[in-house]
Amino acid sequence: MFFQLLEENHSFPDPKLAEPDGLLAIGGDLSIDRLLNAYSNGIFPWFSEGDPILWYAPHERCVIFPEKIKISKSMKKVLAAETFAVTFDKAFTEVIINCANTPRQGQDGTWITDEMQKAYINLHEQGFAHSIEVWLKETLVGGLYGLKINRVFCGESMFSHVSNASKVALIYLSKLNVELIDCQMPNDHLLSLGAEMIDMKDYLDILQEKRNLPSK
Repeated sequence: MFFQLLEENHSFPDPKLAEPDGLLAIGGDLSIDRLLNAYSNGIFPWFSEGDPILWYAPHERCVIFPEKIKISKSMKKVLAAETFAVTFDKAFTEVIINCANTPRQGQDGTWITDEMQKAYINLHEQGFAHSIEVWLKETLVGGLYGLKINRVFCGESMFSHVSNASKVALIYLSKLNVELIDCQMPNDHLLSLGAEMIDMKDYLDILQEKRNLPSK
């Protein structure tokens, strides 16, 4: 079953109560307090323009352990050539706009609505959301954004306008001070880079620092 959220109450039901597809709740708002409470409990918003706000807590989580990220020989050559410049939190707004506007195979439109963009820009301005930018000369050609909760980077979306740009962003992220990259939902691209599925309980234990990860 899923739950109707109250505007004045920022709490969420137990993520274990989510539907088989991960749907947990409907309604509420995208305020900073509600979003931070959601991400701290393994919950994220995902909805289309014109729909009510939907909140998901998948029973299995797609994640990347930084030490397990797969870097192909060709990708190592790209990194060694220093074709791209990479920055952190230099152009958050531009990254989220590109993530929203970049066409994606099999998708009609975007779930990164104007409302979502405003909410995450607000989170960024308050120091909770971050972006990685990939530049070719002075042109922004790729990047990603998300939230950092404790030692977990909760990735929201990425984009690439030239080959390998989003991979460069993800590899750069894997070398920052994170123990886990949350990809939320699996796709072939992420799985090819080393993403794997873990149980929601294991994810929450790491997110909420209830257990120690093996040392690298």
